This record gives sequence, C-alpha cells and structure tokens, in this order.
Amino acid sequence: MHRRTLAGIVTGLTLTVTTGCGSNAAPADDADPGSGKDHGAVEGAQEVAEPQLHLTTIDAEGAVGQLDLIAGSSAKVGTIGAPSAVDSDGRYLFATTGDGVEIVDSGMWTWDHGDHFHYYRGEPKLLGTVEGGEATVATGPLSTAGSTGVFFAGSGEAVLLDNEALADGEVRELFRLDVEPHAGLVAPFGDGALVTVADGGEVTGLSYHDADGDIVGEQVPCARASGTITTRVGVVVGCADGAVLATESDGEPGFERIDYPLGISAPRALAFDGRKSRPTVAALSGKTGIWLLDTRERSWSHLDAGVPLRQVVAADDEDGHVLALDTAGRVRVYAAEDGKQLAATDPLVDLSDATGVDLVVDQERAYLNVPADGVVHEIDYADKARIARTLETPTAPVFFTETGR
Repeated sequence: MHRRTLAGIVTGLTLTVTTGCGSNAAPADDADPGSGKDHGAVEGAQEVAEPQLHLTTIDAEGAVGQLDLIAGSSAKVGTIGAPSAVDSDGRYLFATTGDGVEIVDSGMWTWDHGDHFHYYRGEPKLLGTVEGGEATVATGPLSTAGSTGVFFAGSGEAVLLDNEALADGEVRELFRLDVEPHAGLVAPFGDGALVTVADGGEVTGLSYHDADGDIVGEQVPCARASGTITTRVGVVVGCADGAVLATESDGEPGFERIDYPLGISAPRALAFDGRKSRPTVAALSGKTGIWLLDTRERSWSHLDAGVPLRQVVAADDEDGHVLALDTAGRVRVYAAEDGKQLAATDPLVDLSDATGVDLVVDQERAYLNVPADGVVHEIDYADKARIARTLETPTAPVFFTETGR
C-alpha cells in the first residue's frame, strides 16, 4: 500500500450505522483463501511454527533492507531504482520506479488456510521489473497462488502477474491488455481480474477478464471506480455511489452492489485499508471522516473524527479498533462500534514532506515509519497507543511494510 499541533482535540466521534442497499440475497459464505495447492510451500523455504514478522524498508535511493522483529537481526537485501511509491501484499514489495514496477521478495509469508495458518521463511531477493510507467498495484490474499494486478495509467496497459511464478523467483505476466489510458486498476479476482473500463478517460465500469485476458460476462457498472482491496469475503472496488463486491460460488463469479446509505452526505471512499484478510476495511471520507465497510454484513458506517486525517486503517479485531494517522503526525485509536476515541499518541512524524509515511496494522501492533529519523515506531494500539519499541532499520525507511503476514 499518506504539522502542526491542532488547536483543539476532539475526544469522540459521531457515528451513523447503516445497511447496504441493493441485493436482497443472503450473503455468500466467506471466501476460502487457502484453496490453492501445497498450503503455500515453496521449494527452498522452511515451514516454521510462528509468523516470521519483519520490517522490509526501501530508502530514497532504492536500497532495500530487512529487520527481523523476532530475533532483532537485520540485513541489506540489494538495490532497486529510486521508488516513488510502494505497495505490498505482506510478502512482496511492488516499488514504482523509473523503469516500471520493481519487485522485492521479502522471503517471509503466511498461508491463510481459513481456520488455521502455515508460516514460511525463505531468502529475500530482488525478482525483477514489470516494465511501464507510474503504476497502480492491487494484490490478492496469497503470495504463492492467485495473482497481482498492475495498471499503467499513462499507457493504458493492464497487467496481471502470476503469483505462483513470483514465488518461484520469476516475473511472469498472465496477460497485458491495451485499454484506453485512464486512472484505472486491475483487481485480482478468481483466476483472472477485474479491469476498469473508461470512456473518454472517465471510468464507467469493470470488465472481468480470465487468466488469458479474455472478457467473461457483461460489464459491471461502477462509475468513477477508485480503490480496491481483497477481504475475507471477496474483492472490493470503490465506486462513485458505493462499492462493488465480487465473490465466487462454485467457481462462478458474482457481483453485488453495496450502495452508500441514504441520508448521509459525506465524501466517497477513494482508497481502502485494513488488516490483511479481515472482512471490515476503512477509507478516508474527505478531511475528517471515516467510512467503514463491513463486507460480511454488506453495510457501511460513517465516523466523523473532527480532526484532519491523513490515513485510516481498520484493525477489525475483537474490540473493533480503527486506527488513524492525523495530519499532525499523531496515531489515534477509535472504537468502530460507538466512535469513541480510545487513545492518541503524541506527534510522531512530520508530515510536511513525507511521501512514503505509512501506518501498517497487524493483529497486535501498528507500525509507523519516520523517514527523517530512520526509525519505525511499534505501537500497541490496544494498550492506550503505547509506543512498545522504536526500531532502527538497516536502510532508511522512506518506504516500508511489515512482511511475513
């Protein structure tokens, strides 16, 4: 996968809960992300008893490093081009550089088998480049199966990468389509992907392409599509009036609309973020608002933080924590159920010039990089947003993510 001390701090939120409109069909069973072969095993990697959590960092010049969060050891992996953006699925880092999208394999991953997990540890490596320009990257739930989508807005090239090949160290394109240049996306789904369709540069809908790039079925309406994420339930794509949720049943794709609720006038969601493979995700709504989308219940809720925010992430844990990075550099913790602010840190990062600053959340901790100081803060968000550790990384964390998830 965004300065100043505020004059006033709002300690609570206004919460409105609504249900999705549209289909009356009963929700489909949650997707089984662990349906691939071999439970995520790859030749040369070791299966271990616990997740191999690391911080993988990239500095301004492209030097890649890795810090083991369990053992405390660190290493430098290599060097790519100078990045302008980085996305991740919890194993790979997809870095947009002057050559296109360069891919870093952290060598650490988790296979989600639905009711249990398998954990693997391998060697980090640089895999190669998907040639193109500025890119939008969308990832799936598994690093050794399925696919990753890359869309180059300037050229209109829609690319689908084979994750099984990535796991074997090869950058292999399942398809590369030439479509109308626009601000689009390729969202991995099933054996293929949803690709935005544009008319005169404006997105009107989504087409489902199989692994060969052929269109299957009719276009799915989704005006001005923006933002996509894979949840435990299915694939979400944001639209001007809500979201499309794509699910599979007996190998057949299905598409549901989750409309924004009536009676709430709030800016739409443009990008989604949440703990990996959880059903509920979060999105900014204008400057101070937060949309929460529960894909299991097909419902939206809206919070008003009352302070300007830069990023929001749904932890979707048992206590329903929602985390936000405000524009003063504080991490704030809210309760999704009633909108109450539970905790806030002091300002931790200067956001006046910090393109790669990111807030990453797992089941127990949140991580926030401070590029100017060369550190990443580890935050116990369930314990009053306590700073558990301040970690020095082997390369400056201009961009980073937590890998092994």
